[in-house]
Amino acid sequence: MSDDMEEAITAAGPRLQQLRRSHRLTLTDVAERTGISKSTLSRLESGQRRASLELLLPLAKIYQVTLDDLVNAPASGDPRINLRPVRRDGATLLPLTRRPGGIQAFKIVIEAGGSDTPDLRTHEGYEWLYVLNGRLRLMLGSHDLVLRPGEAAEFDTRTPHWFGTLDGEGAEFLSLFGQQGEQVHFRARPKTLRRQDSAG
Repeated sequence: MSDDMEEAITAAGPRLQQLRRSHRLTLTDVAERTGISKSTLSRLESGQRRASLELLLPLAKIYQVTLDDLVNAPASGDPRINLRPVRRDGATLLPLTRRPGGIQAFKIVIEAGGSDTPDLRTHEGYEWLYVLNGRLRLMLGSHDLVLRPGEAAEFDTRTPHWFGTLDGEGAEFLSLFGQQGEQVHFRARPKTLRRQDSAG
C-alpha cells in the first residue's frame, strides 16, 4: 500500500470524530444507527483501530459523505477522473458515485494471490453484487457460493458474509450498497417475462 493511502486511512479517525460532532451525535447514537459497538467506534476515532470497508460504509451513510471523502483518500493519477480508489486487504475499491447518502456504487477488483481465508462480518445495510470477471466466492451465513461473470447476488449485510476468490485467482465485480431495508425496484421488465407471468 502506498504511503499516501496509509496516511489517508490513518487520518480517518479524526475525520470520523469531526463528522460525528458536526452532526451532533454521540457514540451511542452512532452505535445504535450502525450496529457498530461504542468501543469499536471510540477506537476508530482515536486511531487505535484500523478502518475497514465494513466499518466505513455504514458510517459514510450516517454522515452523508462519500467513502473517499470519509477517508480523504489521495486522488487517482488521471486528472480527468475525479474518483479516488481505496486499496484494502488485497482489493482495490473504486467509488462510482459522488452523491452522499442513498445507494453507493463501487467497482471492486480483488487481486490474484489475495487471501482466500474467510472472515465473515456483519454491518447495517443491503448489498447487490454483479460479477464482471473471474470467479467470486461469496460466503453468506451457512451458504458457500461461487459467482461467475454475469451472475449476481443480493443480501442483507446483517447476515454474516465474506467475499474472496478461488485458487488465488483475481476477480472483478460491481457492488451497490444501500441502507437497511432498501431493495431493488424494477420499473421495467422484459416482454418475454411479462408474457410468461400472464400465462402462469
